[in-house]
Amino acid sequence: MSDDPLALLLDRPQYANVADDAYAPGLDRMRVLIDGMGNPHEALRAVHVAGTNGKGSTAAMTAAIATAAGLKTGLHTSPHLTHVTQRMRVDGTPAPTDWLGDVLNEHRALIEEVQPSFFELAVALTFRYFAEQDVDLAVIEVGLGGRLDSTNVLAPALSVITHVGLDHTDMLGDTLDAIAREKAGIIKPGTPALSAVAQQEAQAAIAEVAAEQDAPLHRLDDEATWTTHRSDLTGSVFTLDTPARRYDRLSLSLAGPHQQRNAALAVRAAELTFLTGEGDASAEAAVRDGLGDVRGRTDFHGRLDVLQEEPLIVVDVGHNPPAIAATLDTVAPVVAGRGGTLHVCLNAVRGKQLDETARLLAEHDAVVTPIPIDTKRALPPDEIAERLRAQGVTTTAPRPLADALDAFERTAAPTDGLLLTGSHKLVDVLPPAFRD
Repeated sequence: MSDDPLALLLDRPQYANVADDAYAPGLDRMRVLIDGMGNPHEALRAVHVAGTNGKGSTAAMTAAIATAAGLKTGLHTSPHLTHVTQRMRVDGTPAPTDWLGDVLNEHRALIEEVQPSFFELAVALTFRYFAEQDVDLAVIEVGLGGRLDSTNVLAPALSVITHVGLDHTDMLGDTLDAIAREKAGIIKPGTPALSAVAQQEAQAAIAEVAAEQDAPLHRLDDEATWTTHRSDLTGSVFTLDTPARRYDRLSLSLAGPHQQRNAALAVRAAELTFLTGEGDASAEAAVRDGLGDVRGRTDFHGRLDVLQEEPLIVVDVGHNPPAIAATLDTVAPVVAGRGGTLHVCLNAVRGKQLDETARLLAEHDAVVTPIPIDTKRALPPDEIAERLRAQGVTTTAPRPLADALDAFERTAAPTDGLLLTGSHKLVDVLPPAFRD
């Protein structure tokens, strides 16, 4: 094994790169690993967030509100965009690389003995970092599923489920009931749970698990309503009513109507864990400040980020049909309203319902360039192009992202738009000029 301490982490099998070879469900190995690190997770007061889509955004918004409320807040999301320390942020600042190297060196023998996956080790390091930083609140996003996910050693203050859909069906089950039960596996005995799940079949499964755990279950649609005043690529303005108060004309910095539901969920999570009762002006101010600057307070990126205004270039890490549909529904009307053509740079990995994504792209008359990415799970660009064309999508020759961006900038009309989407990997291969 390399003498480089970071290699102890980066050389571990990563699901994003090697798929099933890295998927190691079960918590036994994780428990041995964190026990060897002193069980740092036991010191954390946490909000634990699971879901098929929206869990990263909901986690980030919850953390942004907490930071705005004056709490020292840890945020764990995955996968990272450009550097592994982005998975473990405190008040928006990633863990120092030197700290990561030192802790990996400290536990070299333990890591070599346990042989954890990349994700298991990254989660354990996150818990260690947050405990050392003595955070007031840790907001922890589930990696995959819930019940057997490495993060599920937590005993959180609140368990949150954002959405249930048919994704990772080979590992989580092929029905909404089965997948909902896996997500609901994060619900702990006697601990409040909060669900934004809309489908009746999934709702019933989550309610049954909560009842089995004697856990109070809060349903977002029973406890919150909201009205949209404006929604565009700069974000949205909406009014939210919860059991605690009315938030009139909140400004949300994450774009897309779908983010309002995630924001409502984050506000309820905050109210159930750390915001004070009705009438407290500081609580409302924390919600306003947090939602108004999610990226600034959490360093959260990759969700409908506008890289360039004219011609428009937007990047979004959506990678399954519901996520890509929400992105297209936000970006396509903007381009159409300008009288331009929607171009899409798309990469795709196996098991993500590409044919359904193709139908969505066809509905929006998108011109698609398949992009290669360096991961075992990636579909070859030629196969992406063939399957898109079979659904009536206009495609151009596959090419690396840098070349596609160059071609778009040389040939696009000012009214045109380019969406980069399909996976988190696209952000990692963005040319430096397009990174923050």
